[in-house]
Amino acid sequence: MNSSIFFLALRRMRAPLIVLIVIYAVSTLGLTLIPGVDAQAQPAPPMSFFHAFYFVSYTASTIGFGEIPGAFSDAQRMWVTVCIFLSVIGWSYSIISLLALVQDKGFQQVLLSGRFARRVKHLGEPFYIICGCGETGLLIARALDRSGIRIVAIERDHARIQELELEDFAADILVVCADAAQPQNLLLAGLKHRSCRGVLAITDDDSCNLAVAIASRLVNPGLMIVARVASPAVERNMMSFGTHYVVNHFEKFADYLAQAIQSPNWFRLVDLLTGLPGHEVPERHDPPVGDWVVCGYGLFGQAVVRNLDRQGVSLTVIAPEQHLPVNVRHIVGHGMEAEPLRQAGIETAVGVVAGGDNDTNNLSIAMTAKELNPNLFVVVRQNRVANEVLFDAYDADFTMVPSRIVARECMALITSPLLPRFLRHVRSWPDARAARVAKQIEELCIHRVPLVWSVRLDAADAPAVHQLLLLEPLTMELAALRRDPTDRERLLPLLPLLLVRDGRDQELPTDETLLKVGDELLFAGTRSAKVAQNLSLDNRNVLDYVLTGHDAQGFLWRLLSPARRASGRAAQ
Repeated sequence: MNSSIFFLALRRMRAPLIVLIVIYAVSTLGLTLIPGVDAQAQPAPPMSFFHAFYFVSYTASTIGFGEIPGAFSDAQRMWVTVCIFLSVIGWSYSIISLLALVQDKGFQQVLLSGRFARRVKHLGEPFYIICGCGETGLLIARALDRSGIRIVAIERDHARIQELELEDFAADILVVCADAAQPQNLLLAGLKHRSCRGVLAITDDDSCNLAVAIASRLVNPGLMIVARVASPAVERNMMSFGTHYVVNHFEKFADYLAQAIQSPNWFRLVDLLTGLPGHEVPERHDPPVGDWVVCGYGLFGQAVVRNLDRQGVSLTVIAPEQHLPVNVRHIVGHGMEAEPLRQAGIETAVGVVAGGDNDTNNLSIAMTAKELNPNLFVVVRQNRVANEVLFDAYDADFTMVPSRIVARECMALITSPLLPRFLRHVRSWPDARAARVAKQIEELCIHRVPLVWSVRLDAADAPAVHQLLLLEPLTMELAALRRDPTDRERLLPLLPLLLVRDGRDQELPTDETLLKVGDELLFAGTRSAKVAQNLSLDNRNVLDYVLTGHDAQGFLWRLLSPARRASGRAAQ
C-alpha cells in the first residue's frame, strides 16, 4: 500500500518534476558554456559542471549565497537572471501541482485506505466487520461498543462516516469509505484477519448484502455471517449457500405479530430476550384476536398477510392492486381515505396494520382508522428513525422499525449464539410458563432489558471450572455459577435458560444440575451479574470460595470485598 501511494504521487507529479529537471539542466548547461571573468576583469573559462550545478541549486531554491567561486561576467549574469525567473515558474508549478494532489479526493482516499489497512492489520482483539453504517449499523455499533467488542466498518456514504466518527464510543471504530460489495474492500477490512469473528451485511441494498455474504462465505468460511434482507427470493438465495443467519425484518416482525396475537406472553418473553441490553423494558404488546385490516401489499404487507393467515386470523387487505395472489378479502384503495376503510370493515375490526413504505401515509392511515374505530389496536410501520418524533407523538400500540429489529437480532446472535435455539423451544411453551419466566427476568433486572450471554465450560471460556471438572467430574452444581463471588450466600441477578450437553437441550436447568466439561449454558441477567460470574469462571480461588465458603484470597481482595467490609463494621 505504501509503495502504491508513492508511485501514485510520482505519476501525478510527473509533469512538474520533468519541468524542474529541464530547467535545472538547461540552467546548468548554460553556465558551463558562457565565459566568465577573472579578478583582473580578463576573460576566463566557463564554470565547471559541479560549480554550475551547485550555483543553480542554491539560486533556484531562493537561498542565494552570491556569485561564487568568483564574480560573474555580464553574460553570465544575464543568463542567471533568465534562470531565476524560469526556476520561480517551475517551482510555482510544482507547488501548485502538489497542493492539488493533496486536495484530490482520490489521493486522499488512497491515503485513508492505507492508514485504515495498517490499523486493521495491527488489531489484536476480536472484532466484527459491519457493512453499512446507516440507522441499523449505528445501533449495532453502539451496542457492540457497550459490550467491549471492536468494530471495523465499511460505508460508501461519506456523510454517514462523519456521523459515526462524531459518536462517543469507548474504543475507536475503524471505518473506510468504500463499497462493501467489492471483495477487495472486505479483504482491506480484515476478512482474513486472525481476529475477525464475523461479518454483518446490513446495508439497505439486498444485492449488496448478497454479494458480501457470498464473498465472506468463499474467502473465510469459518466466520459467522449475518445478512439483512427484505426480499424472500434473496433470502432463499442466501440460505442456499450456507449463510449462517439471514434476518428478514419484515418476516420477523410479521411472525412476532402473529405469535403475539395467539400467545402474548410468549412474545413478551421474546421481546425481553432480544431487546437491547440495559434499555428500559419495552411496553407490553397484547394484540387482540379478531378481524384485522392490512393496508398495503408490498413486501411487508405480504409478510403480515402470510403469517396472520397461517395463524387463522381473519383478514381484509386494502391495496391499489386490482388482483392479489392470495385468497383473502381485498378492497382496492390506499387506506388513507375513510371509504376504503369502511368497506374493509374497520368499524368492527380489532386491529389495523399501516404497512406502506411512506411514513406520512402510514400515519395518515392510522389516524383515519382510529377516528372511525377508537378501540382499534394500531400497528404502524416506521421506515426511518428520523421520523421517530412523529411516531412518538402519535403513540401507536405497536410500531415496526426495521433498523431496530435487525439490530436486536444481530446483537442477540453475536452475544448469545444459543438464544435462537432456546427461542425455538419457547415457541412450544404454554402461555402461562412464558409469562412466569418473563416476570422472573423483569424482576431480576429491575425492569431493564436483560443481557443474554452464553458460556461454554472449556479451557477458553471457563478455565477455572474446566480445571475443576477435569480433576473432580460431576462435583459442581449449576448453583455455583449463580452465587456472588463476594458473598456466596447471595445469588446473582441472573437466570439459567438453557443447558446444551452432547447435542441435547435442557430448558431452564435447576440449581441442582451437575455440570460436565463441554456443557454450554445460556444465561439472562444484568451486566454486573455477568462480570461477577466471570470471576468464578476464570479464577480458581474465587471458584473455591463460591463452592466451599473457604476464602483463599489475599489481603487486598478481602479489603475490597463488600461483604468483608460489612462484617468488619458489624464486629466493631
